[in-house]
Amino acid sequence: MAVFVVHKHKASRLHYDFRLEIAGTLKSWAVPKGPSLVTSMKRLAVRVADHDLDYGGFEGVIPADDYGGGPVMIWDEGAVTWPEGKSPEAMLEAGVLEFTLDGKKLHGSFKLVHAKLGGDDRNWLLIKRKDEFAETKDDVLTRLPNSAKSGRTMEEIAVSSSSS
Repeated sequence: MAVFVVHKHKASRLHYDFRLEIAGTLKSWAVPKGPSLVTSMKRLAVRVADHDLDYGGFEGVIPADDYGGGPVMIWDEGAVTWPEGKSPEAMLEAGVLEFTLDGKKLHGSFKLVHAKLGGDDRNWLLIKRKDEFAETKDDVLTRLPNSAKSGRTMEEIAVSSSSS
């Protein structure tokens, strides 16, 4: 079973890092506005560096002197499954990743589509597919802002890490 994790990360700006386990690593996209359960919301997802699987369990503060310095929360985590007979590596290469999430907050079918918006090869779109988990207007980010791992807020993560 493959895993996914969504890190809520307050570096220079607040954003969400959407990570899918593919070929033994976490393939990663920075999603400035965060994932949505609303099918009409197509979220920009910028492909960023892969991470080791161990990084999926990180919640804490990246030191201010380091790249991406700031608090990091495990906003969601769970299992990702791929359509039967489809390889995630082949779908990634083709530019259309279809998958189902079973997380603590995100559920159901999604896809990532390589969009190359503005001529940038790193740009993808994260799209919620229509299914029983789709919503019409609710914002899961506002409704469920705290860590799926610890229940803490970003402020609590920042304070607890700086006091240790």
